Amino acid sequence: MSRDAAPYDTDTATETLDAALLDVVRQSGASRGLLYVLPYGGDALWLMTLTGAPREMAVPWTRVGLADRVAVADAVREGRLVWVGDLEEMARRYPRTALVLPYDFALAAAPLVDGGGPVGGLVLLWPGGHAPRLSEGERAAVDAGCRRLGGLLAWAHRKRERPPSRPRILPHPSQPRTLPGEAGELAAFIDRLPGGACALDVTGRFTFVTPEAALLLRADVAELIGATPWEALPWMDVPDVEDRYRRAVMSGRPISFSATRPPGTRLVFDLYPDPTGISVRILSAGPGGDPLPPPSGTPAAPVDTAAGPGRASLLYHLMHLAGTLTEAVGVQDVVNQAADQLMPALGATAMALMAPRDGRLRLLGHRGYDPGLMAYFDDLPLSEDTPAVRVLDTCGAQFFRSFEELQERYPHAVHLDDKVSWAFLPLVASGRAVGSLVLAYDRPQHFPPSERAALTALVGLVGQALERGRLYDTQYTVAHRLQDALLPRRLPSVPGLAAVARYRPAGHGLEVGGDFYDLIRLDEHRAAAVIGDVQGHDIDAAALMGQVRVAVHGHAAAGAAPGEVLAATNRLLGDLASDRFASCLYLHLDLARRRICLASAGHPPAVLRHPDGRTEVLRVPAGLLLGIEREAGGYPAAEHRLPPGCVLVLYTDGLIERPGLDPDAAVEALARLVARTDPGDLDRMADRLLGHVSDPADDVALLLLRPQAAAPDGGGTG
Repeated sequence: MSRDAAPYDTDTATETLDAALLDVVRQSGASRGLLYVLPYGGDALWLMTLTGAPREMAVPWTRVGLADRVAVADAVREGRLVWVGDLEEMARRYPRTALVLPYDFALAAAPLVDGGGPVGGLVLLWPGGHAPRLSEGERAAVDAGCRRLGGLLAWAHRKRERPPSRPRILPHPSQPRTLPGEAGELAAFIDRLPGGACALDVTGRFTFVTPEAALLLRADVAELIGATPWEALPWMDVPDVEDRYRRAVMSGRPISFSATRPPGTRLVFDLYPDPTGISVRILSAGPGGDPLPPPSGTPAAPVDTAAGPGRASLLYHLMHLAGTLTEAVGVQDVVNQAADQLMPALGATAMALMAPRDGRLRLLGHRGYDPGLMAYFDDLPLSEDTPAVRVLDTCGAQFFRSFEELQERYPHAVHLDDKVSWAFLPLVASGRAVGSLVLAYDRPQHFPPSERAALTALVGLVGQALERGRLYDTQYTVAHRLQDALLPRRLPSVPGLAAVARYRPAGHGLEVGGDFYDLIRLDEHRAAAVIGDVQGHDIDAAALMGQVRVAVHGHAAAGAAPGEVLAATNRLLGDLASDRFASCLYLHLDLARRRICLASAGHPPAVLRHPDGRTEVLRVPAGLLLGIEREAGGYPAAEHRLPPGCVLVLYTDGLIERPGLDPDAAVEALARLVARTDPGDLDRMADRLLGHVSDPADDVALLLLRPQAAAPDGGGTG
């Protein structure tokens, strides 16, 4: 354990983490930094702390699933640094991020580990125009910072600390400090310049406004300080203004734009950003660009803090929600994405998503509610007079600013939590309600028309995604039941042989395919093993795989030699007139003689691990893939010795395939990994070999065989 990782109280831990994050931001020269924690046993990263950026911009990235197509998720899942040099590369690799943040900046994402396991992630951003790669000094600073942060986060990981509800905002480490006596001179210098000037902090809020700027904006200085421009000035609550601000923040480059202050005065804004905030110069210009006399000051109306999110912010979150829901797979994924995006964007503190099934309203998921309370509302009859049920009947939303309003409409309602305002929204898809969504708030909400319209638009996306998710879940269940039925439920017990198998689908589509394995007991001292791969990743591939496996099993049980088994199976595929091909590796094991005989139909070779750790690739002259030509030539066989204590590794190509990697080099790399893996526990060995593949592009089947003198240990499928 590092010195920083020693046990300490929570406040001290937070301060130490903050200091470590600021150190790596400063030493790497980054303009922004985000620190994520991976809760113990969790499947998502939670944003703990960020520096140099407003919280609102980070809202969509507060929770990042490990399976999401986001740079920090890739970095943590794959255990490597991810570098994205510019907007073009971002659009190519991470289109969702580029859609929401179409700005010029560079990004590095790195995993934070301790003791070999991930505990969090680090994201650093640099202004546009950064070199194509990290310099040696920048990379050294990132690596050192990751080691320190990993050790610190491990403490919270072991303590099983809950992730933060909201990320903390830290000032950038280069935040300038005004020396005593400088403030007055600085203010006088700015006042002598033409036009108005103001400053925004990293959250986008006014921290300084000159009297001239307040006159140009037609607002009072006191009402501007602490507010964002689009909050304090309704005429600036347009997507283009906030987009220019975001562009300046993310790119770190000066930006100019104009906006019209009602009734028709054009103002020119020059934004000069750095990691600590933005300096703004404001000039008034006429149609020809000539400066106009500053307008007389008229105090702006007080900002209605309950007016709901502005149009620019809602557009930002609408775009991000649309992007994330297109990648949602299954109902639970839709629930998580809706909670991740809607709750922080709209200020809600709890959410529940329900759908009708078999005459009852079933709870699909929730966030921010007590599970015991949710159990009370789960499985309600659709005849119940509750707002969650009624919005399904009417397809119309219902909003309640207080419990008194809710009880007036539903007299039998009971107040079981501490929430004070609610929105009940129908999830509509294909013209019908497919579910209902509840948003609850800790503070009173007024639900103005603009917010109601925005909520309707947002949940419309959720309804469409929910319908797709339910269809996907149904197809997924059917497909996996089919595949489970076609693969061995349990490997048979063979005296003198320990065996373990694994099957892992590729991370896309229905996650079913044509990879298969089998172990066949022939008599007291002999067994057969097979592993193969039918082309494709769909139900047709799985169905054909079942036919191939049954054919191999039948010919093996009849006593056919390895080459004959493959030839007969090849003829079967020809008779089926299938347009799919299959690779296959088949072998006989003579446990009494400690010999194996192998034949291959275009399949990757087995790897033999000797007791001393040395590995051997058992290459066999490969025949044609099964199904290419019905009367293909023979499938030659080869014999090898099985020394006591060895392990035989059979696998499909999903375990070794990598873009741009030569197949022979991939097999040799696997052999080296097998040599480094402890064979004492076959289950752990199988998991270690599978763990080598973070996100397989193809299905993976794995079969490990270990001859032994004693009775078999009863290994099974995993």
